[in-house]
Amino acid sequence: MKDPRLFTSHLPIQLFPKSFSSTKAKVIYAIRNPRDALVSGYYFFSNSNFIKKPKSLEEYFEWFIQGKVPYGSWFEHIRGWMSMRDKDNFLMLSYEELKKDLRGTVEKICQFLGKQLEPKEVDLVLHYSSFHVMKENKMTKIIEKPDGNINFPLMRKGICGEWKDHFTSAQAETFDKVFQEKMAGFPRELLPWE
Repeated sequence: MKDPRLFTSHLPIQLFPKSFSSTKAKVIYAIRNPRDALVSGYYFFSNSNFIKKPKSLEEYFEWFIQGKVPYGSWFEHIRGWMSMRDKDNFLMLSYEELKKDLRGTVEKICQFLGKQLEPKEVDLVLHYSSFHVMKENKMTKIIEKPDGNINFPLMRKGICGEWKDHFTSAQAETFDKVFQEKMAGFPRELLPWE
C-alpha cells in the first residue's frame, strides 16, 4: 500500500512484533471505561456467531473480570499499550473524551498526525464520525447473507456510563475491588473516568 497506511487492531501489544516498538509508526490508542466496555462487549458478543455466547450478563461479567474474553484482559491490555505512553509516536484517547469534545479530539489527532485541515474539512470529519451518522451507515446494520452468516450491529447506543443501568450493587463493588487490585500503581490521571 502507498503511504500513508492505516491499520486498526484490537490486539494487545504483546502480540505485535517486537520490532514494532522501534518503528516510527504513529499509534493512536483508544480506551474506554472498562465497565462500559464490559457492557458493550456483552451485547456485541451475545449477537455474534464466532465465539461462545455468554448466557447472561452475569456470566460475561465473570469472563471479563478473569480476562477470558476476546483479546484478553482489559487490565493487561491497558498496561501493555500504556508502556508506550511517553513515546512521541503514541497518542492515547478515550471514548469519554470523544463524546465530551469531538472537535477538540479531532484537532488533537490532526496535530499528532501533522495534518492541517480546513474548517470545512473538520466539519465533514465531525459529521461523518458522529455516532448517529456512523450508526446509520449500512455497514453497521444486521444483514443476513445468503450463506446464513449474519452481520450484527457494530453500533448500539454509544453512551458513557451505561454500566450503571446494568451492574448490580454487588457487581459494582466487585468490579471496583478488582480494578483497584489490577490497576494498583497505575497513574490515575490517565484514566478519565476515575
